[in-house]
Amino acid sequence: MSRYRWLGLVMVLAMLAAACGSEVSTDEDAEDTTADTAETADDAAEEDAAEEEPAEEAPVEEEPADDDGASDGEVALRWRTRPDNQAEIDVYSEVSETVDGEWDGVTLAYEPGGSETSSYQDVLRTEIAAGTAPDVFWIPGTDVADFATRGLILDLRELAESSDAYAGDDAYYSQVMDLLTVSPDAGDNSSLWGLPRDVSAFALYLNMDLIEEAGAADPRELAASGEWDWDAFREVADAVAALDPQINGFGMNNWWANPGYWINAAGGSFFTDDRTGCAVNTDESIQGLEFMTGLYQDGIAVPYGEDAEPPFLAGQVGMFMNGRWATPGTRASATFDWDVVKLPDGPGGPSNWLFWGAYVVNANTEHPEEAFELVTRLTDGAVQGTIAELGANIPSRIDDPAVIETFLGFTPPENNQAFVDGISENPVAEGPLWQGDWPAFDSALAPQIEALVAGDTSLEDFQATACDALDATFQ
Repeated sequence: MSRYRWLGLVMVLAMLAAACGSEVSTDEDAEDTTADTAETADDAAEEDAAEEEPAEEAPVEEEPADDDGASDGEVALRWRTRPDNQAEIDVYSEVSETVDGEWDGVTLAYEPGGSETSSYQDVLRTEIAAGTAPDVFWIPGTDVADFATRGLILDLRELAESSDAYAGDDAYYSQVMDLLTVSPDAGDNSSLWGLPRDVSAFALYLNMDLIEEAGAADPRELAASGEWDWDAFREVADAVAALDPQINGFGMNNWWANPGYWINAAGGSFFTDDRTGCAVNTDESIQGLEFMTGLYQDGIAVPYGEDAEPPFLAGQVGMFMNGRWATPGTRASATFDWDVVKLPDGPGGPSNWLFWGAYVVNANTEHPEEAFELVTRLTDGAVQGTIAELGANIPSRIDDPAVIETFLGFTPPENNQAFVDGISENPVAEGPLWQGDWPAFDSALAPQIEALVAGDTSLEDFQATACDALDATFQ
């Protein structure tokens, strides 16, 4: 120990002794100090040499910190999702802590997104431009093309090819990967813009108490016998709505996927086959919209534009169309006997949406390799199982049948097979528009649907004019 360190120790002891009123200890320390200062010149030289030793050994003292992977050497990654509720926040936080604990050299920070609307994506765009966005984040499937073509997210293909952690494109639903791998420049599927966190599909959430009270047929039994079509659906909805003026037979919310189901199930589509133009004006699309608008104009549905979930949870709606994400809220709030059933088959046959969202990597991340590995860890089968247990999502991995088997056991609802059927019976994958502007398309279509439902626009006028504004959103 150097002379200066001894002096410092002596001074500390002296002050402690003074505080305690112990003059003996102070004198002893002073004597030690005097003895130190009375050393010979040779001793002083030796001490000077000793004082220089710590400086020479400083690199050796720092080595253990480097070897231990201290915070200075760790890679810090931030990641974000858009949870619907506190329960989801808690699950993702737990996942983040688990992955963090298993991953040497990397520290994770999970950030729940603050909005369930499209403003979530707007915030991300702003943060990326400002350099404050997280390294990895989740976005809806419809927004992947917009983020990719703006240069906001990385093409991960090269990272995937050099990674031992990547399970391969075939580990996920092909309909999703076909859209996630589009290369606008090459005109093929050689890119990789992210990995799907999960998938989902619509189902009809059923108030079995109302359906039984109305004397209507059980939709689950009709589906099992192959008789669950639009006519059977309408009969159940009419019967429930007839119970009381405050009761509605059906409800769904006002966003693109809901009218999209009726269009698709009639054999129509939002887009042309090559997804480069509008197709909501075809006879098939109009047939679907005609059936849908009849539910509202005949007064058997929750008014279009009103949130149909609260009245359903309050026991005032017989059938509520929503995705798997509505399950946690129904588990927590429904006080009636409830279950789910697949969507009814339309004139075009079975139909549904294959909803999905992807974990993507910020184009400006300082740690692309680690960020991609985080994406692979977050889409691992075990992690997906943990999240699926909450009830909000369906695992996106198809390479392990046990993952789906585990999902089927997460009850209620008892009829989880309805969601599996939804993603296997002719679903239309929620997809980005690589040759158009999806946010603009959605914004242009929504008010036209609202006007149609309200009776402000006729089906004939809609068919004649709707695509004028929508075709303008394609490049």
